Amino acid sequence: MKRVRCPKCDHYLTFDETQYADGQQLVFVCTECSKQFAIRIGKSKLRNVQREEQLDEQENADQCGSIVVVENVFHFKQVIPLHMGDNVFGRYVRGTDINCPIETVDPSVDTKHCIIRVQRDKRGNLQYLLRDAPSNTGTFFMNEILRDKDRVRLEEGSIVTIGATTLILRTALSED
Repeated sequence: MKRVRCPKCDHYLTFDETQYADGQQLVFVCTECSKQFAIRIGKSKLRNVQREEQLDEQENADQCGSIVVVENVFHFKQVIPLHMGDNVFGRYVRGTDINCPIETVDPSVDTKHCIIRVQRDKRGNLQYLLRDAPSNTGTFFMNEILRDKDRVRLEEGSIVTIGATTLILRTALSED
């Protein structure tokens, strides 16, 4: 049995997924709020891509590092690799132009929420700079909200909170 959540009221509906083929679309009507919504049977393409690319928190550590995403309500963990330049984080919605999508149902995470810039300093070491995108609910660094013009330098293990989701920085391994 599988559970799906109503996008309007968060009520769970259960159904027997073995009765349907992969790729088949199902339409549900929520018993609580009467909202009609559809799902497609099968695995999430986004989640599969992220799992194939990044199984281990430190797998990408020799390049630019990674962000460990923990959705606080459901304890769902994702690992998103970082790249040089702006890494734009936000909630995954088909058609958005962000390069670091977070697969979440947390409505307090904007589709474009925060940006982590990876760059090299004068000595050639990697720097990680955080800023708000700007977002509607704000970006928090170590429980302090960032203002629109704030830029914060992140280090290994830095904790960033967006909505009810936590981001933890895993820096690249040093070459020393």
